[in-house]
Amino acid sequence: MQDGRFAPAGERGPQLFGMLKPCAHGAAAYGIEATAWQTHLCGLCLGLRDGHGQLARAATNTDALVLGILTEAQQQHSPARTTAAPCPLRGMRRAAVATADSPGVQLAATASLLLGAAKIRDHVDDGQTGRLTTRPMARVSTRWHAQARAAAAPIGLDIEPLIAAIESQARLEHAVAVGTADPQLSGDSQGLRPRTPDSEEDSPRPDTPRSDSGEGRAAETLDRLTEPTQVCAAELFAHTAILAGRPENADALREAGWHFGRIAHLADAIEDFEDDRERGRFNPLAATGTTVEVAYALLRESNSALRAALSRVALEQAPTVRWMLLDPLHGVVKRIGRAAGGVRACTAHACRSDHADEAPHAGGAHGGIRLSEPALLDIDTVKSPRSHKPSILEGIGIVLTQYCTGYACCAEHTRPCSGKRKESWTKRGCADCGCDCCSGCDGKCCGDGCCCDGCCCDC
Repeated sequence: MQDGRFAPAGERGPQLFGMLKPCAHGAAAYGIEATAWQTHLCGLCLGLRDGHGQLARAATNTDALVLGILTEAQQQHSPARTTAAPCPLRGMRRAAVATADSPGVQLAATASLLLGAAKIRDHVDDGQTGRLTTRPMARVSTRWHAQARAAAAPIGLDIEPLIAAIESQARLEHAVAVGTADPQLSGDSQGLRPRTPDSEEDSPRPDTPRSDSGEGRAAETLDRLTEPTQVCAAELFAHTAILAGRPENADALREAGWHFGRIAHLADAIEDFEDDRERGRFNPLAATGTTVEVAYALLRESNSALRAALSRVALEQAPTVRWMLLDPLHGVVKRIGRAAGGVRACTAHACRSDHADEAPHAGGAHGGIRLSEPALLDIDTVKSPRSHKPSILEGIGIVLTQYCTGYACCAEHTRPCSGKRKESWTKRGCADCGCDCCSGCDGKCCGDGCCCDGCCCDC
């Protein structure tokens, strides 16, 4: 059971949660309420319930929250909020949440249903469900798929290219597994590939090595395996500009989404590399002969490209995007660095005092997003033992018994996707983690906003 990434099918698929969660410690530095993330999470959960029934809430994907966040960040008017009833996950407190009928929530709900349906169908097709649960799970997948299609129409999302990309993933993986993969197998999505401002119409993508060598072919094949995930994320990111009434942002957001998709796919592949090998499961790195180190380098490359793309987007709420997307993404890159065999940690944040802010964008109250990267240091570390990943039924049981009852709020508990043990939510704030994200800065770059690239803590 994976961690809920923006991956459409195969083992790189979406689940209940996701890879992004902002650090509460950093909210105040941006002048943001620490509950803002929960505002979007609860809005998505309630949007799924109101539009598609109680069961649809199980499709909630925290990475899909990025779509609502990006939509609101581009809008010039204040986002609509409504007061939600008490919920166990909030300690039975009421809260202001994003409205279920807001465009961003509707887009996030559509993405959650589509990706959730694909993941369940993949489990069914691979025989990973029990004999008694196969048919019910297949019906859930079919229902969510139909609901995603119906939800896409009112918000003007062309969902057919996304469905085509999802369906191509299994064919690609099978072709690679049997050794007949053609890098052009998924070429039907060529028209959806984003191009950088300097690229030509017929030029190859800058992130794709072009070589006749075996290494070059392996890199091309890996690109094709990640492409369905990238297509889905790219089109969903781009559609936030349409919903926000800022079509001029679509191209840059499509490029950002393209790289977000590659990060999600490669992060999952790196973290599950050993586990997939032991269980005999398909892993794109093993199948293409790509080393973990090379995959991590590609992941970091996409992280930088995503930040560069977002710097071209006119945002009204740039600090929100930084706190809820860029900083958590940096944390993911750090964590994957450890999984790759070494720690890439912020070491006293050796900030670069020569950093300069990007020029403000027209229409953006806060200008561009700062894209500086922190000092990175590779040090050897002992890998922590892998946790047992619950099956899909075990994960649902954990959600029902530990999350829906509010147990996770006040006691140590098991995560339903990763199997990792976590402290209670009431103890997990960064106030007690001892981190100081700006410690070591020389004072020349930490005025209104720290040039350090994300929080150094893992909480």
